[in-house]
Amino acid sequence: MSASESPLPLLTADDVEAAASRLEGIVRRTPVHLSDRLSAIAGVPVWLKREDLQVVRSYKLRGAYLFMDALDEDFRSVGVVAASAGNHAQGVAYSCNVLGIDGRIYVPGTTPRQKRDRITTLGGDRVELILIGDTFDDASEAAADDARRTGATIVPPFDDPQTMSGQGTVALEAVTDIRETHGQDVDTVVLPVGGGGLLGGCGTWLREREPSIRVVGVEPAGAVSMAAAMRHGSPVTLHEMDRFVDGAAVRRVGASTLRAAQAIQPDLLAVDEGAVCSEMLALYQTDGIIAEPAGALAASAVASGLVGNDGSTGGDTEDRGGILVIVSGGNNDVSRYNEVVERSLVHEGLKHYFLVTFAQEPGALRRFLDQVLGQDDDIVLFDYIKRNNREEGPALVGIELGARENFEPLLSRMAASNMQIERIDPEDPIYRYLT
Repeated sequence: MSASESPLPLLTADDVEAAASRLEGIVRRTPVHLSDRLSAIAGVPVWLKREDLQVVRSYKLRGAYLFMDALDEDFRSVGVVAASAGNHAQGVAYSCNVLGIDGRIYVPGTTPRQKRDRITTLGGDRVELILIGDTFDDASEAAADDARRTGATIVPPFDDPQTMSGQGTVALEAVTDIRETHGQDVDTVVLPVGGGGLLGGCGTWLREREPSIRVVGVEPAGAVSMAAAMRHGSPVTLHEMDRFVDGAAVRRVGASTLRAAQAIQPDLLAVDEGAVCSEMLALYQTDGIIAEPAGALAASAVASGLVGNDGSTGGDTEDRGGILVIVSGGNNDVSRYNEVVERSLVHEGLKHYFLVTFAQEPGALRRFLDQVLGQDDDIVLFDYIKRNNREEGPALVGIELGARENFEPLLSRMAASNMQIERIDPEDPIYRYLT
């Protein structure tokens, strides 16, 4: 049965508005801030809905709490289980504590300690944290097995009407606040897409209550599961996936979220993970916002010029209303900072890697520096092992440029040097060991 033939009821704007009433006093009505930086890029006001300032630093609390609050006493007494390595787990943990429901949360063993500590702190004595396997899929299978054995209820991260209606309150709040508090109109809403819960909830409310507003969903280029499902007409499992944007890297969207997306018909964009890293840094350095990769995903589409100021995906210049960007979360692990900087530099064309064959003789490195390296270029990696039984040996050399336009002159100097130099292409599988 295809998603369009699903017997599941279609979410409505009334459901989202009812959810907003039930969540009042539980979740924060997070602020909407004007971004001068993104407004200058887009040519119209760009408003940021700051879900990174939510109680658990992401919007996921909205759907998790609403789902659990709807459970009757019999289900509450048995408890709940969930699988997540991040924001959904924190939303479930917080809800367990507030609602007095016992829960078991399964996370991969690779989950950073910072996130594990946050889960246990938010859940208190109500939550048992269980580490299992290396991937989310391992944790999900364990949670499903737990539910079968114990009768506990699985709290879905996205594929459920209750969950989606909770997530939909993000758009309801933001559009209302921009209009009533700031006296501005919104022509476009840009939001991140992983499993599709935020898209389904926000898009449903917008389609019914604000049909003139364009909905743009942004997926990481390495995990375009919603776009694949929309093309196929049913959920598709991605066999290869870049996990970097972990809050939106989902192998398979849900039947309910796909059905909602089919009714909404959003514009779907894919943004390179390197562009997401650049936007994470810009949000921090210019706007003072600590965003996780998924939290910067929607903003990266605007920063990259993929969303035009008329609300289209392009760059037309017609003067119309503003753009609402949902900053979906701020649970960023500081240990990933080096990788964020690395991916950003590579995406911006400022960092490159080469295999350079050096003659094993005095002065070989000096010739490379004099003949190849430019004035504003810097060697940031040099890995060479001298082999006494050979006349030459390779070195892995990483070069950071002062500007993107310095790359072609660098290649020209390499060609003229008569040295054996091979560039490592970012698409080469070996590249993942460098970034």
